[in-house]
Amino acid sequence: MPSFDIVSKVDTQALDNAVNVTTKEISNRFDFKGSPVEINLNKKEFTIAVTVEDEMKLRQLIEVLINRAHKQGIAPEAFDQSKKPYPSGKTFKHEILVRNGLKMEDAKKVVKLIKDSGLKVQAQIMDETVRVTGKKIDDLQEVIALCRASDIGIPLQYENMRN
Repeated sequence: MPSFDIVSKVDTQALDNAVNVTTKEISNRFDFKGSPVEINLNKKEFTIAVTVEDEMKLRQLIEVLINRAHKQGIAPEAFDQSKKPYPSGKTFKHEILVRNGLKMEDAKKVVKLIKDSGLKVQAQIMDETVRVTGKKIDDLQEVIALCRASDIGIPLQYENMRN
């Protein structure tokens, strides 16, 4: 039976490149000259720690980071900015979480979406992936189109299409 996997992954090298390009661009911008700016990527925990002078510069820096990451092939939904920035002395610090892997509640949303669609496929959760199987490849392609059209709030990739 044909099957494929639904995953949510972020390429570590692309994320590192996006952070490096952002650092280079910010260091060359006139409005950031002379102000303390720090961007640190923690590859193990998939977090980006940002330290800037004020909130306006923080918003600009995050916007540049998301644009550069998007050009590297990372979806903007991969950045979780739910934590609020906090002042630390004369600077503002902000920790941006990068969503890597499909969490259980997100996987359940995907499975519910597929089951509610009424398509003749089976979806099951396997660790950080959702495996979808069906009798026809056309049904699987409809599932991919359905997932792309829905707004789940997480970036999804589709891999291991097997016949």
